[in-house]
Amino acid sequence: MKILEVLKKYDIKTEELDAFTSRREAFRKLASFGKSVAFAAIPAGMVAGSTQNASAAHIPTVINVLNFALTLEYLEGEYYTTGINSPGLIPAGKDMAIFETIEKHEVDHVAFLKAAIASYGGTPVEKPTFDFTAGGNFSPFTDYEQFLILAQAFEDTGVRAYKGQAGNLIEENSALTAALQIHSVEARHASEVRRLRGLKGWITQAERGTGMPAATQAVYNGEDNLIQGGVDVTTVTPIGSDGITESFDEPLTTEEVLTIAGLFIAQA
Repeated sequence: MKILEVLKKYDIKTEELDAFTSRREAFRKLASFGKSVAFAAIPAGMVAGSTQNASAAHIPTVINVLNFALTLEYLEGEYYTTGINSPGLIPAGKDMAIFETIEKHEVDHVAFLKAAIASYGGTPVEKPTFDFTAGGNFSPFTDYEQFLILAQAFEDTGVRAYKGQAGNLIEENSALTAALQIHSVEARHASEVRRLRGLKGWITQAERGTGMPAATQAVYNGEDNLIQGGVDVTTVTPIGSDGITESFDEPLTTEEVLTIAGLFIAQA
């Protein structure tokens, strides 16, 4: 199934949206969810709720974005679960401990996003069938270096993908807070994986990093931007273009993320 078709599978119930008179009511269903999900994966502000009214007009957009995020978390969660359970793939000790922790975070993110989508009256998108070989081009579960390469690509994509959706959640503070809190954890994952590959924890220019195949360049395109908030940063600091690009991450659009992730979605 194509990822665009997957992301269209929303079930937004108008009568339930009309009943959401406040975010506190919208998140009432999350009350029994907390103990089963790690604290780091549950944005406190989202669970606590708010006295502000939630407008039904923007709820479909919120559900859309959360389902978009859920699809990416499905991908990452299954990738790490499969890697951890592939005998002899991940070295014991530090590396295995890192990926076991990351896998736990991704599984928690999936559980949280599904609950959040349901609390808004939506239906969580079904998990696609993934092909982590990208049609036979990668062997991530028999070659540890390739496993690390795709882990870096997925995490760097995830960071930029969450940033790209922030503007779509601006009318719903609770959902925006949740997305930003998950975004920061994804950034930590990305930095950790990059360091396992012997790279810096941040991105310089639009460089994908040593050993990353050309097929992953779409993940890094646009990271060489020097204009922030309408200001050419080279005119206000002497640190140079490399340092400037390392200081700012750039968002990816929905279409750019779908192009990247779609390589790993099995086609029906």
